[in-house]
Amino acid sequence: MTDHGPGISEETLAHLYDRTWHAKRAERVGAGLGLAIVRGLVDAHGGQIEVDSKPGSTTFTLVFPKGGETAGAAPPTSH
Repeated sequence: MTDHGPGISEETLAHLYDRTWHAKRAERVGAGLGLAIVRGLVDAHGGQIEVDSKPGSTTFTLVFPKGGETAGAAPPTSH
């Protein structure tokens, strides 16, 4: 996903996935949990989340293992 907003500063990138952390803004909307939750889900499925930001453009890329293989997950059981 790519947006064409102002971009994310280097200082902010360091805290991007921290729970309840907000960049310095006059208006803070939301609980600050969105990206922390996304990262947790991606990690749980053995994937990676990457961000590339520069002035005028930010791109988030999610990469998951092929075939649904999850790092460290127990194999499914049949009942």
